[in-house]
Amino acid sequence: MLIPSIDLQGGRVVQLVQGERLALASSDVDGWIRRFAAYPAVQLIDLDAAKSEGSNAELIARIASRLPCRVGGGIRSIERARDVLDGGARKVILGSALFSEDGVNVAFARTAAEAIGPARLIAAVDTKHGNIVVHGWRKAVPLTPEAAIQALEPFVDEFLFTNVDREGLMRGIDREAIVRLRAATGKRLTVAGGVTTTDEIDWLAGLEIDAVVGMALYTGTLEATPPAGAPSNRCGEDIR
Repeated sequence: MLIPSIDLQGGRVVQLVQGERLALASSDVDGWIRRFAAYPAVQLIDLDAAKSEGSNAELIARIASRLPCRVGGGIRSIERARDVLDGGARKVILGSALFSEDGVNVAFARTAAEAIGPARLIAAVDTKHGNIVVHGWRKAVPLTPEAAIQALEPFVDEFLFTNVDREGLMRGIDREAIVRLRAATGKRLTVAGGVTTTDEIDWLAGLEIDAVVGMALYTGTLEATPPAGAPSNRCGEDIR
């Protein structure tokens, strides 16, 4: 399944290269909501909150009330996770809160599972140079995604693997790394970072893995066919 990504920064829809360099920006939020309205899932990320540089909470709630969103970015407390779900999100993506300097924060993972339920939790195992990265991908944890998955499996029903080394570059996915992660868990797995072609999406689907797509959709490089009933027109005329 193709899952479109909406990343928010400073109240705009953006696409960043490896989480840092701004490549595209649009203030036409409603246009992108319409563009993705018929997809069964949309990934919505608050980049400002992820980097502890602000919040797009009101915009998150507005979008999540209109689209079937899985929401992440700066969700570091049970209270915030509940607020996001109460605002309309279908699931929440937890990242930084699941990790400490040395590894997995099992205590928080267990508390979140008990308070919210594993079915509504997605654990982000974002990776750069082979190690987990947190706090807007700026801080490394000495832990592989495979080890993180092993520790977190009892507490969540889905994992999100973002390959930061390939994020926004449209140079393709790391198939070897993805195969290792597929072997590490039987739970639902979603991949982001570098997804560029329908061939890659089909290959992931063959492994029962969903694909989060951002840059390739926003630039028109990937002309994925939306589910039946989705509008086909491109929106966001001020993308640049």
